[in-house]
Amino acid sequence: MTEVTVSPKYQIVIPKEIRESMGIVSGQKVQIMSYQGRIEVIPLKPMKEMKGFLEGIETSVVREDDRI
Repeated sequence: MTEVTVSPKYQIVIPKEIRESMGIVSGQKVQIMSYQGRIEVIPLKPMKEMKGFLEGIETSVVREDDRI
């Protein structure tokens, strides 16, 4: 676990090893939220990058006859 310090402007620096492992780059947007007493930072990816990321997923669903 890496420790960071909150600046007087309430800013933190994401450590290099975490940025690299998550693929976070300068200018990229992230979502931040409070969850069960901790802060979570979630990198957001552009929609163009998301194209095809679910390729090969099973999409068939058993449905009742009146739900088709």
